Amino acid sequence: MDILDLTLERLPTAIGELLIVNDARQHLRAVDWSDYEPRMLRLLRLHYAERGYRLSDATAVSDNRRRLNDYFDGDLSAIDALDTATGGTPFQRSVWQALRNIPVGRTISYGTLASQIGRGNAVRAVGHANGSNPVGIVVPCHRVIGADASLTGYGGGTERKRWLLEHEGALAQIELV
Repeated sequence: MDILDLTLERLPTAIGELLIVNDARQHLRAVDWSDYEPRMLRLLRLHYAERGYRLSDATAVSDNRRRLNDYFDGDLSAIDALDTATGGTPFQRSVWQALRNIPVGRTISYGTLASQIGRGNAVRAVGHANGSNPVGIVVPCHRVIGADASLTGYGGGTERKRWLLEHEGALAQIELV
């Protein structure tokens, strides 16, 4: 098994510097904030330690970075079709796939997400899988809110979650607690 070659790009945004990790086939492997870089590196080690990986700075701007930039510039659909490749358990990947089905401008609760994947009693496990999502924004974990409409559980911080939901027009749809 070959070592996985990954490249790292940095994208300045209105809410902080975004880290973008791609593989050689331009699949997103990780998206996180630079102030959470140690967490991202820990997740990469967790998911790819067995195979091994090399992370180097990108030498050119990727299409993934361009499309994420377009998203932040207001083209909210620019990231819809980005290809991702993640590690994780089958359960985690089922949660992450369900997250991609939440439309821009909408939010759902953790309980609703659990029901959608046929695991209505696994709300806490769904919340944990949501929090372990390595490809935030593209796999829109920020669109999941508490049953009481609270903005809970975003690894990039509540203020970023609030900004992302406002950017997507979802904040006006929910009553904040």
